[in-house]
Amino acid sequence: MTKALPFLLLLLVASLFLLSDAETTSLEPRAFESFNVSYIQNLGSCSYSVIITTSCSSSVYTRDHISLSFGDAYGNQVYVPRLDDPSTRTFERCSSDSFQISGPCAYQICYVYLYRSGPDGWKPETVKISGYNARDVSFYYNTFIPHDVWYGFDLCHSASSSQHQSVRSWFTYVILGFVLCALL
Repeated sequence: MTKALPFLLLLLVASLFLLSDAETTSLEPRAFESFNVSYIQNLGSCSYSVIITTSCSSSVYTRDHISLSFGDAYGNQVYVPRLDDPSTRTFERCSSDSFQISGPCAYQICYVYLYRSGPDGWKPETVKISGYNARDVSFYYNTFIPHDVWYGFDLCHSASSSQHQSVRSWFTYVILGFVLCALL
């Protein structure tokens, strides 16, 4: 038994390194240079409610053109080429703007991108999306949107990678159990 103790300690340390190899998902928005809105599926027509809250630290108003795209992990994508309307005071500081959008039917929304072009700058706080087939989802920006680049969140693959991680962890524990049983 005392000969097996160093081996067990080494095995325990190695398993901790294996288990700590988890992939972290960034909850900060980021630029997506290669995002493409040209591939849009037209499977049915569904209605979405989008509420965008502009931060109180944004500019007083913006004349910038604001575009939106969101979708699910199956390639269903909704694209709105222009949300802004300066005549209706859209995206003013400390305001919430609601939009009713029709587009292809999607399942659970897992990504959202905003695109801004113009001289003023704009800082959204949150984007909340509600749809027929999915539960409500909110994305927290609270940062200025860069000029001429799709900017946002893609959480579509984080669920599948966490599932693979839990399978790998479970498999590691099973192997450790067999090794411990063999040593005892």
